Amino acid sequence: MGQVTIYLEDELEAKMVAEAKAQSLSKSKWIATVIQEKLENDWPLAVREAAGSWTDFPDLEEIRGDTQADTGRESL
Repeated sequence: MGQVTIYLEDELEAKMVAEAKAQSLSKSKWIATVIQEKLENDWPLAVREAAGSWTDFPDLEEIRGDTQADTGRESL
């Protein structure tokens, strides 16, 4: 397992410590979790399962159905 040294502004460190504490994580584990989340390139399972679950979501034609033609623009 690798080690990394980082330097943070005092204010940023205080926010990080508070967030790690709120999640009952060590600072190291919290930082590792944030890095892992940033590097993931796949949608979380909860998001993938939500896709298509709104049965009453309007389609594009319904959304655009009430729009009117654009107003003409003034020439400059």
